[in-house]
This record gives sequence, structure tokens and C-alpha cells, in this order.
Amino acid sequence: MQLTGAEIVIECLKEQGVDTVFGYPGGTILNVYDALYQHKEIRHILTSHEQGAAHAADGYARATGRTGVCMATSGPGATNLVTGIATAYMDSVPVVAITANVNLPLLGKDSFQEVDIAGVTMPITKHGYIVKDVRILADTIRKAFRIANTGRPGPVLVDITKDVTADKCEFTPKKPEPIPSQDKFTEDDIEKALGLIRKAKKPYIYLGGGAIISNACEEVREFAHKLDAPVCDTLMAKGAFDGYDELYTGMIGMHGTKTSNLGVSECDLLIALGARFSDRVVGNAKKFAAKAKVLHIDIDAAEINKNIRTSASVVGDLKHVLRILNERLGQMEHPEWKAHILELKERFPLKYEDGELSCPYIIQEIDRITKGKALLTTDVGQHQMWAAQYYKYTRPRSFLSSGGLGTMGYGLGACIGAKAGRGDELCINIAGDGCFRMNMNELATASRYQIPIIQIIINNHVLGMVRQWQTLFYDRRYSETVLEDKVDFCKVSEGLGCKAIRVTKKEEFAPALEEAIAANAPVVIECVIPKDDKVFPMVPAGAPISDVFDGDDLKKKEK
Repeated sequence: MQLTGAEIVIECLKEQGVDTVFGYPGGTILNVYDALYQHKEIRHILTSHEQGAAHAADGYARATGRTGVCMATSGPGATNLVTGIATAYMDSVPVVAITANVNLPLLGKDSFQEVDIAGVTMPITKHGYIVKDVRILADTIRKAFRIANTGRPGPVLVDITKDVTADKCEFTPKKPEPIPSQDKFTEDDIEKALGLIRKAKKPYIYLGGGAIISNACEEVREFAHKLDAPVCDTLMAKGAFDGYDELYTGMIGMHGTKTSNLGVSECDLLIALGARFSDRVVGNAKKFAAKAKVLHIDIDAAEINKNIRTSASVVGDLKHVLRILNERLGQMEHPEWKAHILELKERFPLKYEDGELSCPYIIQEIDRITKGKALLTTDVGQHQMWAAQYYKYTRPRSFLSSGGLGTMGYGLGACIGAKAGRGDELCINIAGDGCFRMNMNELATASRYQIPIIQIIINNHVLGMVRQWQTLFYDRRYSETVLEDKVDFCKVSEGLGCKAIRVTKKEEFAPALEEAIAANAPVVIECVIPKDDKVFPMVPAGAPISDVFDGDDLKKKEK
């Protein structure tokens, strides 16, 4: 059948099972939006800004495990997607971004709203296309979805000239092809891994976001209990291992628990599962897990030996690799090692000043009231770390946050996308006041569609994490980090169509959250906390993770 390029775009999205698209129309993409208007099978959510659309597509993908889709027009529309695309790239999120460009004869002539968006995004996408012929459009879109989901996932850009969206050609529907295996390991790799595991006296499992991406959480649980080994996780791995499991020791790295940081520094075998040894985890690479051999299992061969030298590695899908290892491993016992780790957990629990209203208290109340069943998104900073530390995640895809890029303003769009993908879930975004200012206009999106999300603002009237560093390492020189101005977040939220509640005391928070849940509508809760609350434990940048310190250590040092 003869279809226009715009109609082909829509038909290809339907082929791929896309049910929701986030975007913002403009001149060059008008034909696609006209086709979308006539095909109601796909829900379109009009965001307030293209960056919000990219973050929403990202949140949708992380929450559902399916590919997120965003669309924008040429020029500034396309460039406004860039931060969201980079966010998805750093955290291995499958997103297809569809943009339209000026007509083919106008390319390269500095035409109105012309930008080489494929060139701009080349370093932050798995692949990018510019389609100049309608006859290759369908196959290009299919390739984009395939690439986004093959091996280590990531974003793919498809830029289409406007005349291609109007041109016609024959269209033949196709079912999506299965994603090919990217396993590259050998039997020798498996045997080397088994040999290291069997010889280890003090094994430690370091869990990364790949465990969630590969849907390997059940295999991870079985593996950990067969090894009888403690488990720490990264920010991206929250929920991949039950936070209540006796083997769980909390997050590792700059704001990881003392137990995880000290335990990894003492282990004789570190088993990295779907993790990339980020600088925020490793600290001083030369002193990281210095007593241990390292076994690295990951889908991406480029990650092996990139940051930390390994003793053995297995390149393949984590779920598949762990199934093989679990089949071949017998039950192991490490009672002395496990007892030592348990003693560390008892000596060094997470704790905070239990006086005024604080973010750790708020996070624990959210956990209590929702019984750990909420889906949390966050922005970036102190509140992000507290959300990672004090909520007990028990299932995958329940914590969505920008880990690699550290994107302030990520959370609200991501929360809208997560709610669109998992409508039966209670979705809560936690943002600092600095982050909330970045993309608070997306509250208008939530109110327009009556998307019942809860936005919690942790308002300390400062850029909290930057201020913490200024306090500890810059002799309290608070350069441009104080936000004490006349902005009233509750009035702004009400002006954007949302109910707003301000909380200043501990006893006010639980009733506010329960009221927000009962409202079944977009609600903002502003929580005013002290400006000098700090995230502990902490490791100074570039220091070994064994140098982890907390508030008590700081007080002793100051004395």
C-alpha cells in the first residue's frame, strides 16, 4: 500500500508495540503529527519542553523495560532533546528519538531552524540516522529499535527531512525480528570464573544496573545465596537485590555504606555483575579492592579492563551467564566472612540527626506509608543519595534516577513517563529545590492530563550537595549556592494546575502524603528542611573507598 513518510513513521511505531509517545510539534514535523492525529492507537503526551519529553521517554523505558519514544521538530526542538538523550546514553536506556529536519534541498544552507542533529548527538547515541529517501524510512526506523535494544541498550536518533515525511512509497508491514544474542564468552571463560569463585574465602558481589536491564534479579538472588556472599549495589542497581535480604549491605562508593566500602576493601574476590566501575564507586582506582581478584561479567566487552583490571571476565547477557553459573555451582558456605560483614553492619548502620524534619526521615516515612511499593524517581543531589540510602527497594525498576550524567531536572519528566507506562503504580518524584527549578514547568503536563504523580520538593533553600562540598572542602565559601529568594513553590505549583501542600514539621508529613495519595491527582508537597543537613557516609573525591567517614567521624576530627 502507498503511504506517506509520516504515515510510515506511525505504522512502524505500531509494529514495534509503541503505545505512548512524548513530544512537542513544530514546523518540520507537522506531517508526522498530522498522521498521529489520525491514528489514535498511539497516545501522545505533549510536554512543556522537549527536554521533558526526552526524560519522560527515558522514565517510561526504565519503568517498563520497553523502548521509550520522543519526538521533536528541527533546530531548537531537536537540540532541546540533547540532555535527555545523553542521560539515556550514560545509563544504557533504550530510547528512540525521532526528529524532522528541513527539506532536503535546504540542508547545509543555514536554513531556518536547521541543525545537524545527527552530528550533534553522535557521541551520545548508539547510532544516528538522517533519512533523505522515503523508500528507506521504514527499515531505518526498524533498525533504530533493533539497535536500541541489542546488547547494551541505548538511545538511537532518527532525523527525517520534511519532504520525506510528505513523499509516498510502497509500505509492507513486518513483524519485529527477535533481538540477537550478544554473548561472546567461551567455555574457558566460564571455567575460569567458576575456578575463582570456588577458591574464594571472602567473596563480595558488586551489583550494577545491568542486573535490572537484563532482568536477571532472580538469578542474582540465587547466585548470592549459593555463594553465601554479601551483596552491595550501585545507584543504578537499586531494587535488583532485596534491600531486606540478610546478605545485602547497601550501596557502595562515594555515599555508600561503611559496611560495603570496608567489606569490598577487605574481600579476596570481587564479582562485578553488570557494573562499569564508575569513578563514584571506585574512588582511587589504584587502591580499589586492592586485596581482591576481580571477576567481571558484562554484556559490553568495552567495559572489561576499562577502569579496573580483571583476573577473569565473561562477556555476555548477565541473566544467561548467571543461569550457567548457578547450574554448575554447589552450595557454598562462608560463615566467618559473613559473620564479619554482619558485625560491620551492626557497628555502622545508616543514621541521621533525628530532630527537625529531614530528608532521611521523609524517605523512611514514604517507605512506611507505601509499604515499599512506590516507584520513586529523583533528581540529582543530596535528596537523590538519601532516597537511595533510606528507602528499602525490594523490586527492580522501582528507582529511576540519572546516575551517569547526573542530570538536574530529570525526575519530574521521568516520573510522568513512568506513570504513563505503569499506570497502576504510585509514582513519586523527589527533587531538591535547585533541581525542581530546572523543569518544574512539567507540572503543567501532569495537570493537563491529570496524571496522578506526587512531586516532593526537598527545600533547604540552597544547592545542597554543592554546599556540602563547600562546607567540607572549600572553607565554607558558599559561592552562588544560596537560593533564599522570593519563589513560592506552592503558589507556582497551584498556578500550574496542581494541588500544593507545605510541610515544615515532622508530624505534618505523613498526613500530607496520605492526602496526596488519596487525591489521585498531581500533588506537590514542599518539605522545608535545614540548609546544612549532610549526606553521610562520604568518601572524598579521589580517595580510597576505605577512607569513608560519617558525621561522628567528622565531629571527632573537629575536636
